[in-house]
Amino acid sequence: MERRLLFLLAWLLLASQGAVAFQFTVDDFPDGFAFGAGTAAFQYEGAADEDGKSPSIWDTYAHSARNPNERNGDLASDGYHKYKEDVKLIKDLGLKAYRFSISWSRLVPDGRGAINPKGLQFYNNVINELVKEGIQIHAVIYHLDLPQILEDEYGGWLSPRIVDDFTSYADVCFREFGDRVAHWTTILEPNILAQGSYDNGIVPPGRCSYPFGRDCTVGNSSVEPYLFLHNSLLAHSSAVRLYREKYQTAQKGVVGINLYSLCMYPLTDSAEDIQATERANDFLFGGILHPFLFGDYPESMKKAAGTRIPSFSHYQSELVTGAFDFIGLNHYSSIYASNNPNASKMPVRDQAADVGALFRETRDGPTSMQYLPGRMIDPQGLEHVLKYLREKYGNISIYIQENGRGQADDNLMDVERIDFLKNYIASTLKAIRDGANVKGYAVWSFMDLYEIFGGYKAHFGLVSVDFSDQRRPRQPRLSAYWYSDFMKNSTMIHLEGGMATPTSHAQL
Repeated sequence: MERRLLFLLAWLLLASQGAVAFQFTVDDFPDGFAFGAGTAAFQYEGAADEDGKSPSIWDTYAHSARNPNERNGDLASDGYHKYKEDVKLIKDLGLKAYRFSISWSRLVPDGRGAINPKGLQFYNNVINELVKEGIQIHAVIYHLDLPQILEDEYGGWLSPRIVDDFTSYADVCFREFGDRVAHWTTILEPNILAQGSYDNGIVPPGRCSYPFGRDCTVGNSSVEPYLFLHNSLLAHSSAVRLYREKYQTAQKGVVGINLYSLCMYPLTDSAEDIQATERANDFLFGGILHPFLFGDYPESMKKAAGTRIPSFSHYQSELVTGAFDFIGLNHYSSIYASNNPNASKMPVRDQAADVGALFRETRDGPTSMQYLPGRMIDPQGLEHVLKYLREKYGNISIYIQENGRGQADDNLMDVERIDFLKNYIASTLKAIRDGANVKGYAVWSFMDLYEIFGGYKAHFGLVSVDFSDQRRPRQPRLSAYWYSDFMKNSTMIHLEGGMATPTSHAQL
C-alpha cells in the first residue's frame, strides 16, 4: 500500500512538472513577424451606390430573398467615410499590419476598362494614411464582390473569360498601388467558395441545383464548383505571372492566395475514416496547393469527379506551377470527419459527395456532407494544420490572415475572445518553433463588420461598432487593449494549457 502511494505521488509530481505554463511575449516571434487585424471591402466600406460604385454579386445577394440576414450591407461599418479615424485607431492600438480588400466594383465598375476616379482616390487615400502611420499594408484584390455586370454578361467565375478580366483588374491594382503595397493576396477562400457559392449556394452568387442546395433556381452543383475552382486558379496564376514579369523587380512585393482552413480529425482510427479525412484535406487544401506544386489536381479529386473536373492543358499546368509567394490561411476551428459509404452510390453527385466524407462539429453531433464551420475552440488544431501543410507541401511561407471569435452581443468586456486569441497566438508560436514558416498573424476582425452569416448581429471586432446608430461610432473592446498591450509593451502571456471547448462563430 505504501509503495502504491509513493508511486501515485511520484506520478502526480511528474504530471505537474509536465504541465508547466507556456509563456511568451511578442519578442519571441521571428524578426519581421507582423501582428495585425483585418477587414473586407463589402463588410466594412458601405457607400454601396456612392461615387460611381456599381453593384457587385454580394450587393445583389444581400438585397435578395436568399440573404439569411435581416438587413443588407449598404452602410456596413461606413468605412468609406470613416477610414481616417480608423487608421488612427489602428496606429493608436499598435497594430503593425492591416489587411483590407479592394472592391472590384468600386475601382473598375464595369468590370473592365475605365477606372473610377473616385474609387481610385479612396484607395489611394486609405493607403496613404496607412503609409503615414507606418502600418504594413496587406491588400486583397478580390473578396466575393465581382461586378454584377460580369456575372450577367458571361457567368462570372464560371467562364474562362474571367481570367483576362481579373488579370486586367489586378494590373490596375499593381500599377496604381504597388509602389506602397508589398503584400498582395489575389483571391480570398476560393477553396470553400466552390462549395458555398456553387454547390449549396449559401453565399454569393448563390448558385446550386436540386437536391443539393437551398431553394435552388439556377446552377449545377455537380459541375460549377469545379469550373469556379479551375478558373480561380488560372486567374490567380495569370495575375501572379503579370506581377512577376511587370512589377515585382521594381516594387519588391510578394503575391499569394488565401485558403479557408479547418483541422479535420478522423472520427475513429479506422482505415476508412482516416482515408476519408485525407480526401477531405485533398479537396480543401490540395485543390489549390497540389496544382501549385505539381501542375495538376490530386488524384483523389480527379478519381472522384471524373470528367466533371476540368483538365489542365500543358500551358495551364506550367502557368499554375509555382504561382505563389505565400499562402494565407483563414483558420477558426476544427471538425471531425468519417467515411461516407453511401456517397459513391448516389445517382447524381455534387462536389460534397465527391469528397466522400461526413463531417461533425462534435463527436456525437449531427452529420453533414458539407464542410462545417466548426464549434470547437481547438488551438492545437492550428498547429496540426500547419504541420500537415509543411509535411505535405513543403515549408511554404504562410500568413494567418484571419483568426478570431464572434459573440452574439455587443459586450465590451470580451474576456472569452482574449482567451481565444491567447491560445491561438500561442499555437502559432509553437508551430513556428516546430518548423512552420509563418510570417504574420491577423485577428478577424479589426472592428465589427457586416458578416455574411449574422449580418450586424455577429460581433467579431476588437473594436465595437454601434450598428443601431447611423453614425456608426467605434469603441475599442477589452480585447483591443489586451492585443495592444501585447504588441506595444511586450507583455508576457502565461498559459497553463487547456482543452478544446465548444463555441460557435459565423465565419464561412
